[in-house]
Amino acid sequence: MEKKGKILVLDDDPVVTLSCKRILGAEGYNIITVDRGEDAIKRISNEEFDLLISDIRLPDINGITVLKESKIIQPRLDVVIITGYPTLEDAKESVRLGAFEYIEKPFTPDFMMNVAGKIFDQRGWILRKAFIDEFRNDIVSLRDTQNPVIFYKEGTWARPIKDGLWEVGFDIRFWLLSGQLMYIDIPEGLKMVTAGASFGKILSGSGQTEDLVSPMTGMVKETNTNANTAMSALIRDNLSEGWLLWLARVQPITV
Repeated sequence: MEKKGKILVLDDDPVVTLSCKRILGAEGYNIITVDRGEDAIKRISNEEFDLLISDIRLPDINGITVLKESKIIQPRLDVVIITGYPTLEDAKESVRLGAFEYIEKPFTPDFMMNVAGKIFDQRGWILRKAFIDEFRNDIVSLRDTQNPVIFYKEGTWARPIKDGLWEVGFDIRFWLLSGQLMYIDIPEGLKMVTAGASFGKILSGSGQTEDLVSPMTGMVKETNTNANTAMSALIRDNLSEGWLLWLARVQPITV
């Protein structure tokens, strides 16, 4: 099962740590457990985590201190505070320091799964938004109904845009499914593309190359010089579902 995210559970009650490991582990999360606050801070100093679930009452330092220190070390770390002794003061301080949730023990498995799911759904939305903001000029949405994509073959496609121009690009999912580790090589100074002919190469990690076959004939007005950077982000952040890369903007020629 593919791991959804990495969660550190901090509690000196083995029933709680085992329960979190069983409940969230079964959902595909990678669960690490510790029973002391100092140990949690050491782990967070040396490893990347997506979520910290921490009790307040611990054998050494309290969970509020761990929350504060954790946010200094990893500012983007989400933190859920759990406690069997809830107080208004602790709840206010937890929220002030950036806790995502303040939860009273005991909690049900469904409740903890819903909290984790909500956190990771939010993280995914933030990641997608950041990606779209950064690569807005390099990517094409499969859901664009105004300028729909027409697929050709071997992962290439074309679509009309504006001023009589068309975009020609490729679907990264085609090459991921075929096991290619990719680098796009579009010839510098590309002037023309021809339907059915190669207009660039996909290079694999083993050094093999595959042709990118143009779906149309036309004069090239612009190439996407940022395509490899955007493609690397798509692969790294698992965002290839729903997004395409354009490689050239073309003025069609009727032959």
